[in-house]
Amino acid sequence: MTVKQEGKRPYPDKWSRESATPLVERYHSAVRALAADKFAASGMSWEQAVAAGVLMPTRAELEQIEADVLAEGYRFDVSATISLKEEPDKYKPLAGIADSGAQESDEQGRLIVGSGDNVFKAAADVTGIARYISDVDRVMEMLTGGVPENTVAIIDDSGGTLTAPILGDFTAVVCMGGTVRSHLGILTREYNVPCLMNAELDGLADGDEITVEYSKPAADAYADAGAAAEHRARIIKVA
Repeated sequence: MTVKQEGKRPYPDKWSRESATPLVERYHSAVRALAADKFAASGMSWEQAVAAGVLMPTRAELEQIEADVLAEGYRFDVSATISLKEEPDKYKPLAGIADSGAQESDEQGRLIVGSGDNVFKAAADVTGIARYISDVDRVMEMLTGGVPENTVAIIDDSGGTLTAPILGDFTAVVCMGGTVRSHLGILTREYNVPCLMNAELDGLADGDEITVEYSKPAADAYADAGAAAEHRARIIKVA
């Protein structure tokens, strides 16, 4: 396949779905453009260029793309609080937990304080105590003193890396980032710890007793936004 056949790109997109965010689209477009330039300069066929590795970006090239993106005002979402502490100019500030005061109620009149994508279908819903795990100090406290019974860990950053030493001791997990294909999703599935990813929370406080609908079917990682919204598991405040 030639550049002429495909227009600006020397290859068709493997996935035709649009990027999830403008930042991802901006970054991917820059990487594609770089690959196209390298291909044009190589004088090779597409197959030869791939086999020879001439399309691979260098560290300097990737750093330049990042610098250009940041210079345009884009900022990365935080995947670990340590990233924000070490390089605050690159990341969006943490928004914190919303509390709109306008939460809907479930069939029993209890407040629905969040929802998320279920990693796997559990045998039953889980009722436990919401405990926020957002930094290394909290992990160390639980590592040395033990994870409290019935802990539903509420994680707002890179949960797989941060909580790995104590992950198997959680009753369940709710993560405010990632997808069901993320590292944390994979680990919780292996530990058989019920988990919601990509959770949106509203009015959930540390120490609240909650019931999470982990018995709902696992989320379809490739569903469109509308279909995915219909199948999100709810987080319900009990006390």
